[in-house]
Amino acid sequence: MKKLRLSFLLLVALVLSACGATADQGTSGDSSSDTKTESETITYESENGPVEVPADPQRVVVLSTFAGNVLALDVPVVGVDSWSKMNPRYELEGVEEVTDENLEKIIELDPDLIIGLSTMKNVDKLKEIAPVVTFTYGKLDYLTQHLEIGKLLNKEEEAQNWIDDFKERAAAAGEDIKAKIGEDATVTVIENFDKELYVFGDNWARGTEILYQEMKLNMPEKVKETALEPGYYTLSLEVLPEFVGDYLIVSKAEEKESSFMETETFKNIPAVKNGNTYVVDSKEFYFNDPITLDFQLEFFMDSFLGE
Repeated sequence: MKKLRLSFLLLVALVLSACGATADQGTSGDSSSDTKTESETITYESENGPVEVPADPQRVVVLSTFAGNVLALDVPVVGVDSWSKMNPRYELEGVEEVTDENLEKIIELDPDLIIGLSTMKNVDKLKEIAPVVTFTYGKLDYLTQHLEIGKLLNKEEEAQNWIDDFKERAAAAGEDIKAKIGEDATVTVIENFDKELYVFGDNWARGTEILYQEMKLNMPEKVKETALEPGYYTLSLEVLPEFVGDYLIVSKAEEKESSFMETETFKNIPAVKNGNTYVVDSKEFYFNDPITLDFQLEFFMDSFLGE
């Protein structure tokens, strides 16, 4: 009888132990399920075909142009290109500056997604580090580009909401500005870079997308003839007055040569003489992402509508 009772107790112990193991496994299963959720992927249809990317990326390296788009969607960035790094409008404290040739540095950053342009180097090697998605600059218009990055980051709805809101705000601002400066007033955007002067069309950042596409402000005919299709046009100081409309936006880097603004040729341009010239920091105007566009829109509203 004692042996039978002992056997029964051992059997109960084994059953309880098994139940405990099952419970532990259930808890462990829940944990692995959570881990799986965190590491889930989606398939993004890139211009080069489908790419499996994180559904919730947490360590993104942006090797050119699109850092502001990623930041605007509240996705963590761990590495950016030099142009983005020097933009004072981006929150990039602690973010490393990298290039498509800094493979070891990128490995150390342990990215879960790499974004860049189709022209960048070492794409195959970068793919060994993390999923890589590239875009051809200018293939998409600037708002569709943001939407695509929203799709890539699994934040399409957020991207679309910003686009809808931005277009509404910019159109309203354009109506107010035209009411003040006149329906026929023209605006020119120029920049000095590497001792050259450039005038811009309607899709080469520097605020041109807002001024011409969203606000529907007018471009001088000379600019339309030379810069609209290619995006920009190089010109000399001597012919600059022929390109400047009623209003002038000068994108200027503080450390770059800007003595042209001290010349009589520049000072005698009607837009300059009439006080219709607005100077911007080129570092803040290089891009056309939501962070930059919101800043540009605010600047134009203050400049054109301010008393």
